[in-house]
Amino acid sequence: MTSTYIAKAGPRIVLLHATPVAMDPINAAMASLWPEAEAVNLLDDGLTIDRAKDGPDLSEGLIQRFVDFGRYAQRSGADGILITCSAFGPAIDRMQEELPLPILRPNEAMFRSAIAAGGRIGMMATFAPAVATMEEEFRQFAAEAGAPVTLETIVVPGAIDVLRQGDANSHNRLVAEMAPQFAGHDAIMLAHFSTSRAAEQVRAEVQVPVFAAPEAAVMRMKSLLGGDPC
Repeated sequence: MTSTYIAKAGPRIVLLHATPVAMDPINAAMASLWPEAEAVNLLDDGLTIDRAKDGPDLSEGLIQRFVDFGRYAQRSGADGILITCSAFGPAIDRMQEELPLPILRPNEAMFRSAIAAGGRIGMMATFAPAVATMEEEFRQFAAEAGAPVTLETIVVPGAIDVLRQGDANSHNRLVAEMAPQFAGHDAIMLAHFSTSRAAEQVRAEVQVPVFAAPEAAVMRMKSLLGGDPC
């Protein structure tokens, strides 16, 4: 597990990462939208490796590891925890139950924005093990909002693999090439923080709103800690 941070005068927001490819997008959003906050990056990429081996349901052992990750963030002085990996829904539930500070799911704010955009939503994912959890969370948010929405998901083959190899351009191209399949929808969501780097290319392919998680998440956390409303 590695930790890096840049000291600031504002609240300390710990960014919990289970994969390094999520780090650049959220750090860019923090720097752009909330520069006075102190962003601390905690990475345990073994979580994603083991999540891919765990099957459709999270094991109790992996849930406990993830919650322990959050406890470490709390001990490090976090005013809020922003989770950047979308494959750990049940573990995030447990963390929210056990830790007494704001803990934001990676896609909560993006889901809210997409639900407000219309009734037919498309989601573009690159990490298949995260899809079932994300779809269930989306349905929960839609039910809470009383919104009659439908969600369709595409997993873009090979995109996460080339990104992990350092080829962001090919990742973005692969995601954008599949975007026209959702051209008739009311909105498109880019499922993961890592996928958000393809936002501009996707927007160039379709005429519908395209929502990415990092910017929405930063503004939501800012509002939870008494900053600008989201």
